[in-house]
Amino acid sequence: MAATAKTFDAIVIGAGQAGPPLAGRLTAAGMSVALIERKLVGGTCVNTGCMPTKAMVASAYAAHLARRAADYGVTLSGPVGVDYARVKARKDKVSNDARGNLETWIADMDKCTLYRGHARFESANTVRVGDDLLTAGKIFLNTGGRASLPDLPGIHDIDFLTNSSMMDLDVLPRHLVVVGGSYISLEFAQMFRRFGAEVTIIEKGSRLIGREDEDVSDAILLILENEGIAVHLGADAISFARQGEDIAVAFSAGKPPAVGSHVLLALGRTPNTDDLGLDQAGIEVDKRGFITVDDQLRTSVPGIWAMGDCNGKGAFTHTSYNDYEIVAANLLDNDPRKVTDRIEAYALYIDPPLGRCGMTEASVKKSGRRALVGQRPMTRVGRAIEKGETQGFMKILVDADTREILGCCVLGPGGDEAVHCVLDLMYAKAPVDTLARAMHIHPNVSELLPTIAQELKPLV
Repeated sequence: MAATAKTFDAIVIGAGQAGPPLAGRLTAAGMSVALIERKLVGGTCVNTGCMPTKAMVASAYAAHLARRAADYGVTLSGPVGVDYARVKARKDKVSNDARGNLETWIADMDKCTLYRGHARFESANTVRVGDDLLTAGKIFLNTGGRASLPDLPGIHDIDFLTNSSMMDLDVLPRHLVVVGGSYISLEFAQMFRRFGAEVTIIEKGSRLIGREDEDVSDAILLILENEGIAVHLGADAISFARQGEDIAVAFSAGKPPAVGSHVLLALGRTPNTDDLGLDQAGIEVDKRGFITVDDQLRTSVPGIWAMGDCNGKGAFTHTSYNDYEIVAANLLDNDPRKVTDRIEAYALYIDPPLGRCGMTEASVKKSGRRALVGQRPMTRVGRAIEKGETQGFMKILVDADTREILGCCVLGPGGDEAVHCVLDLMYAKAPVDTLARAMHIHPNVSELLPTIAQELKPLV
């Protein structure tokens, strides 16, 4: 006997960063909502991404600062050690507490039913979860993404780690080999080096984090190498093989392989869209599997929206949450918000962190517009000097004709926070002169941003 469909006003598939708040807004508006999650509520951010990794970054920073105690005139009674089990326990508590709070919030939502299981479309308005058949006039996808696993030679002959399985690691690697040289890989590389592991990075590109400007890549390379991390760039043939209890990672002809106790693959992300039965609903995806959406996050099928990592419009918690805000504003508030309203902004949480917003120098040059640039090294920033953390620099890019701020990067102490001084002005569409005339608090890293805005030179 065919199952009788349970009818809701809306179905939300995925309880990551966009799904639960949207369910909250919809139920507050009087709608009945089915919220479906096949793994853990909170998605990547709460369980395997932002929260647990930044908790570990904090532990790694504490260890690093303790080792530098003598630089600050502080004496310790013995060598600095790292209890990795306690690091993991602290990380787990941060993640578990956040997930528990989210579970409680969802449970307290009136008119929201949480289904745990794998959702698949059976039609454009019907979804199956195990034995349950659900139907709704509005369906929202928030299914996230996962680590990409390229079919490299020997990959199936070894045990490897991803950003997710790293969270379950309960022993400190003797030697961690990180394959990939972008954001996730660099954060793990530095934190595990600070925990005491030997670390090697292997990157196929000619420099680290290739989407950044070359001066940013070069500065980050120096930061990592200064901490004893071995970095190999231009790897043209990566392969894996067992070598006793270790793993040998070959990466370029004529060079000895990197032999480590553990291997982390950080080679990009893949959207969780391949097993949702999207074809049964007629939902279009691009060649990489991202769900095709318009400027208000509507899919190719009326009544279905896609938010977060699965739509290819951003791969961050803040872009996912902003997707929810855009959908809710259009549906419930008669506020025509769009994806193209937002300015690209993100951070790299190595130490010191990189905060970035707007265009890079390379993209400004490619645009062909006349531009100005202002730059200052952290060695000339009082706050950085006082803290003994003078690696990095900050840079502002400006349209020479309109005085519009085009972009900013702050690589240095508090860079992930300081960059918002510029980002907010960009949203306000204020000219760079507004920043130049601002009085910032001393001593702070961000107090030099107005100074940089007064010292702009032609970008060549």
